[in-house]
Amino acid sequence: MNITSLLTLFVVALLTFGCKSEFETIRTSGDAALWLKKANEYYAAEEYQRAQTLYELSIAPYRGKAEAEQIAYRYAYTYYYTGQYVLASYYFKNFATTYGGSTLKEEADFMTAYSNYRLSPVYRLDQSYSVKAIEGFEEFANRYPNSERLNEANLLIDEMRAKMEIKDFESAKLYMDIGRYESAQQSFENVLKDYPETQRGEEIRYLMAKSQYEYATRSYITRQEERFSKDVELINSFLRRYPDSVHADELRDLLKKDQKRLKELKDVRYQSTGSRP
Repeated sequence: MNITSLLTLFVVALLTFGCKSEFETIRTSGDAALWLKKANEYYAAEEYQRAQTLYELSIAPYRGKAEAEQIAYRYAYTYYYTGQYVLASYYFKNFATTYGGSTLKEEADFMTAYSNYRLSPVYRLDQSYSVKAIEGFEEFANRYPNSERLNEANLLIDEMRAKMEIKDFESAKLYMDIGRYESAQQSFENVLKDYPETQRGEEIRYLMAKSQYEYATRSYITRQEERFSKDVELINSFLRRYPDSVHADELRDLLKKDQKRLKELKDVRYQSTGSRP
C-alpha cells in the first residue's frame, strides 16, 4: 500500500473517530439542553439513530415541560425511520394516549396503524400485523371521519384485506389438493362469508362443488346420500348464479354423476328394505 493510500485511510479513520468522539461527548455530558439541541439537529439531518439516543436521554429531564410533546413525537418517528415498526407503533400509540389534546394526535393515531401496515408480510405468511393494521385504520376512520387521510386509510385496508383473502383462498385450495375435503369446504365457505365482495366467487363455488363431490365419493356409504345431495344443491346453485360459466358443462356432467349415485343408493336401500321378512 502506497503512502497516499495510507494517508487517505488515516484521514478517514480520524474523521470517523472524531465524529464518534463528538457524539459520545454529547451523550455522556449530562447536559439536557445540549442533548435536546443536538437531537433536533441530528433529526433534521436524518441521523435518526443518534437522534433517538439523545431524545431518549431527554425524556426524563423534560417530563412535564413544554418540550416534552415534541420529544415524544419525534422519538416515535425515529423508530419508524429506522425501520423498527413494532416499537414505532407502540410509541405513536403512547404519544396519542399521553397527549390526547395535541394537534399531532391524529397523525400519531394514523402512524400507529401505518407502522403495523409496514409489518404486513406477503400473503403466504402470518397476517397478524395486517389484522392489527386494519383494526387501527378502522378505529382511525371512526375517530376522524373528516380526515384528509381517510381515503388513504381505506385504500390500505382494502390492500391488506385483499392479501388476507388470497391467503385464505390458497389455504382452502391446499386443503382440497391434499384431500382434506371437509376442511376445504369449510374454508371456502369462510372466504365467501369473510369477503362477500370477492371477485373469486365463481371460482370458489366451482371448487366447492368439485370438492364436495370428492368428499362424498370417499365417504362411508351411510353418509354418501347426504353428501351427494349436498353436491347437487351446490351445483344447482352455481348453475343458477353462473349459467354461462366456463365451468357450467363440467358441473352438469358432475351433476349427472351425483344423481346416478343417489339413485343407486336409493335402489340399494329399497332392496334392503324389501328383502326383510
